[in-house]
Amino acid sequence: MVIRNEPRRLLLLLVNLLLTIQLRVNSVTGLCELSFVERNKLYNFSLASPLPRFPYGVLSEDGFYKVVMNESVLWFQLCDGMLFNHDPPRCVECLDCGGPSRCGMECSALVAKNALGYQVCTTIGHVSSTNVSVIDEQNPYKGVIVRMSSSGKGRNCSLSVSIICDSTGVQGPNSMEKLGTCDYATVLRHPSGCATIISFHEKGFGWFCTLMTIILCLFGAYLLAGTVYRFFFLGVRGVEVIPNLEFWASLQHRTQSFFSSLVRKFSGPSAGHRSSYSRVNF
Repeated sequence: MVIRNEPRRLLLLLVNLLLTIQLRVNSVTGLCELSFVERNKLYNFSLASPLPRFPYGVLSEDGFYKVVMNESVLWFQLCDGMLFNHDPPRCVECLDCGGPSRCGMECSALVAKNALGYQVCTTIGHVSSTNVSVIDEQNPYKGVIVRMSSSGKGRNCSLSVSIICDSTGVQGPNSMEKLGTCDYATVLRHPSGCATIISFHEKGFGWFCTLMTIILCLFGAYLLAGTVYRFFFLGVRGVEVIPNLEFWASLQHRTQSFFSSLVRKFSGPSAGHRSSYSRVNF
């Protein structure tokens, strides 16, 4: 009995793994994207998209970025939670970010200060509170700001990471700045901070192209979500996995019938149709 159930159990584990990966990729992508139209140009920032030399985009391959200034240490990960395979934080207090045994594993930004020889940590960012905006609205080429925040224990904390467009490579973060009681900032130069720009040469069609792009993206997301749901949750296989397949298969015939009815409506009865009747004399 154990041998018979083993393939089924492995299949369930594989399906759960694929769903976990998909949910993780979708969450990261949504957090790390910013698109807007300015002066007949579409600016698109996709910070988590892979680049030739950076397969994880702006995300640190180590699982975290680290900055040390005086007696303070800053750990953070952009648009995702931190992972520590080496050099984890050693904190006295880390209750809202994984606890002492898994410190840093349940937040996206953490700062530690030395107090009497002990590292006291404060969570300053969570993945769910990540926001992306441009550094300079008058100069979108410059880059974006990723801001994370955290609220708890009567204080509001935040971390703002300025990602400056630099196509030559990665520089930093080398320093951090304290802007308020519990607000910090740092700077990172990275190719992911450079926008993908689409120019609209015809001013009259700029809004139309943007609208069509949004419609196509929504349609693709609908097909992908429907296909995944039918495949993994409903167990549908083959071409039937496509949602509303009957409608899409009949779409060509529906379109032809629609245009044919329009032609008949505006052109009137055809000559062949009239000649099929003979005049009757009474």
